[in-house]
Amino acid sequence: MKMALCAAGAVLALAAAPAAAQDKIKIGFVSTFSGPTAVIGNDMRNSFELALDHLGRKMGGKDVEVIYEDDQQKPEVGLQKTQKLIQSDKVDFVVGYIWSNVLLASYKPVVESQTFLIGANAGPHQLAGEQCSPFFFSTSWQNDQTPQAMGLYMNQKGVKSVYLIGPNYAAGKDMLAGVASTFKGQIVGQDLTKWPDQLDFSAELSKARAANPEAIFVFYPGAAGAQFLNQYVQAGLKGKIPLYTAFTIDELTLPRQGDAALGVPGAQEWVNDLPNDANRKFVADYRKKHADVPGPTFYGAQSYDAAMLIDSAVKGTKGNLSDKNALRAELKKANFKSVRGNFKYGNNHFPIQNFYLQEAVKNPDGKLALKTVSTIVENDQDRFHEKCPMK
Repeated sequence: MKMALCAAGAVLALAAAPAAAQDKIKIGFVSTFSGPTAVIGNDMRNSFELALDHLGRKMGGKDVEVIYEDDQQKPEVGLQKTQKLIQSDKVDFVVGYIWSNVLLASYKPVVESQTFLIGANAGPHQLAGEQCSPFFFSTSWQNDQTPQAMGLYMNQKGVKSVYLIGPNYAAGKDMLAGVASTFKGQIVGQDLTKWPDQLDFSAELSKARAANPEAIFVFYPGAAGAQFLNQYVQAGLKGKIPLYTAFTIDELTLPRQGDAALGVPGAQEWVNDLPNDANRKFVADYRKKHADVPGPTFYGAQSYDAAMLIDSAVKGTKGNLSDKNALRAELKKANFKSVRGNFKYGNNHFPIQNFYLQEAVKNPDGKLALKTVSTIVENDQDRFHEKCPMK
């Protein structure tokens, strides 16, 4: 009799296991948490965790478990960690990805498993166009959009010629192509440098000087951005050939760039001083919780939005994650208060949003900060959405 009861209990336990598992939202978060660019991954994690704090550590009333994985800035490692999250951890959502080459390597197994993937930074053009998926959503931008905005701004400034410099990987190529698509003047030269190892840009700066352009456009995220800007100043180019940027100056690099960043404009879809309530709360609470580190950055803002997006979808489906079509419909609504203000999704699940001009300024206390100068373009939609078969 005891054996029969034990057996019956085991069957009941097994039967209850799936129901219990559904009471928790499991999220895999892939970013870089080691090496020089770990500061970016840490800012993303800090911001995602802050969003969970603001949500009471629940999404749609359900407890949340987040599994953070370090891609080491390597596509093959990112793929391995992504496969683990899907196959072993059986997460409901995969979030994160700083680097376009890592996202491209990891993308296929996620969407083929019909797991929703929320890209919180990288936005390679392939995923906005022919390779768009019902299971992929971005809370950042398509790579070309930010440099396209800078191209428009250079047109406004009357710039007639530009030299382009960036790293030789998927995002670097997209960034330079983005500038070229909107800039009306002449592109007198272009360099794609080794990534991520090259931190000496003296040869490229010499070539840019020799080409005698009216401006230089550069894209270098993280430590490379700090190195490039300092070398640009050391080469005596500041004040002679104006520099225009995307993602090269942010809250993480600014302390290392110092006064070299003053007067160097950048394009961005989020700046820390955007005047909306969600952003004010995000920035203030981040700085209170993490007073010992600079930030938050746009990387963090996009990660914060990713958490809020997932929460809105879980609430919208009343916690039923098994209905993929309903969950997708709720994600596409973007029914949450974004820290960048209003945005909506296009047919390819990339945001339609504003892009701003940001500049580094020196506050009365002598500290440097990034401030919004103006709006470059409103409700911008990426140029690859027409190639996406989703309507």
